[in-house]
Amino acid sequence: MASEETRQNPAPHQIADNARAVARDYSHAWRALRHRNFRLFFGGQTISLVGTWMTRIATSWLVYRLTGSSLLLGTISFAGQIPTFLLAPLAGVLVDRSNRRHVLIWTQTLAMVQSLLLAALALSHRINIAEILVLSVFQGLINAFDMPGRQSFMVQMVEDRNDLSNAIAINSSMVNVARLVGPSLAGVVIAVSSEGWCFLIDGISYIAVIVSLLMMHVPVAALRRATTSMFEQMREGWTYVSGFTPIRTILLLFALISLMGMPFMVLMPVFAGRVLHGGAHTLGFLMGAAGAGALISAFSLVMRRSVRGLTKMIPIAALVFGGGLVLFGFSRWVWLSLFLMLFVGFGMLQGMTASNTIIQTLVPEDKRGRVMSYYTAAFMGMAPFGSLLAGALAHWIGAPRTVMFTGSCCIVGGLWFWTRLPAIRREMRPIYEQLGIIAPIPQPVQEQAAR
Repeated sequence: MASEETRQNPAPHQIADNARAVARDYSHAWRALRHRNFRLFFGGQTISLVGTWMTRIATSWLVYRLTGSSLLLGTISFAGQIPTFLLAPLAGVLVDRSNRRHVLIWTQTLAMVQSLLLAALALSHRINIAEILVLSVFQGLINAFDMPGRQSFMVQMVEDRNDLSNAIAINSSMVNVARLVGPSLAGVVIAVSSEGWCFLIDGISYIAVIVSLLMMHVPVAALRRATTSMFEQMREGWTYVSGFTPIRTILLLFALISLMGMPFMVLMPVFAGRVLHGGAHTLGFLMGAAGAGALISAFSLVMRRSVRGLTKMIPIAALVFGGGLVLFGFSRWVWLSLFLMLFVGFGMLQGMTASNTIIQTLVPEDKRGRVMSYYTAAFMGMAPFGSLLAGALAHWIGAPRTVMFTGSCCIVGGLWFWTRLPAIRREMRPIYEQLGIIAPIPQPVQEQAAR
């Protein structure tokens, strides 16, 4: 037995052994980064996303500064997202027919142009609401193709499908590091200069992700010549999504959360300015707190070894997200609002990433682009209606009561999803068994259960 002195003062080799043991225990958390293409994507996208979040905050604050209207905040957000809702199914078919890396190079290049145009107009002090509206629509058109392309390209960057769930979780971590850094940085930049510099930084940041895409060596399988029309392929994708209970139920809840819950971000300038009596820095802190909660959620998902158990996290996340929004609506103190934003960010990211991971695991490769286009439509497509609804409700009953109502809807959605879990698991089991995620039920047990 080791002496008390040895336990209190371990030898150097014992410390080294303990460190190696800890490293082995957590090495699985970053296993997707062993793939060169994903490492390139991780580096380039991290830089680009910081700029993207700066532009989101700067755009909201610019609209609010120019108009002081929560209704126009919702209108601009609606205009920027409605193209995704309308075009996502068509975009999914085109993504399935195209080289996904080339699609992303084009979308990222066009997004860079959009940000640089915003920067030029803002820095020359000539920007107005009409120009913001047009450029927001342009970004929405780009996102309709970029999001399904990016989601379906993930499986090509990570050659080992067993690492796919880890790659999605790491990608979520990357998004939320940017969500944490970008809004805070935007708040500082706006406070010392103007929104235009945020747009310029964003435009330049796209260079990183474009370069990373050009540097990738992706073995592209020969694209199969389509034997059916685009309409038939769209119908085939819809039939699959609507007829498969797990994906249909996940997307229905996700659409509800996007419609009622996600638009809380549109109202953040109102909370920062009117409710909490702050400025651009307060808006940055609120969005940064949500990003911190989302980052904690992402790290918890990175540590998972398997997708097993993720299904039940979807309704739990909806309850945490909705509950956080309801309580946030009651808060009139900055410190309490920041604390509640941690839970809002945690629940939002947990549900989003768990949904994405399960769908990516279940969907067959030949339908990936189309299915992820419906995921995009549920996420980005319902949000514009939610933004318009949130802006109108806030104009009518005030921002605090609006988030209380929308948060309550998310709670109801989470409870509904919980009642559907048995049916979801029954249809998922054969696929999970085929992929080796869970062990098959022994035949005698199946026969006994059937009696």
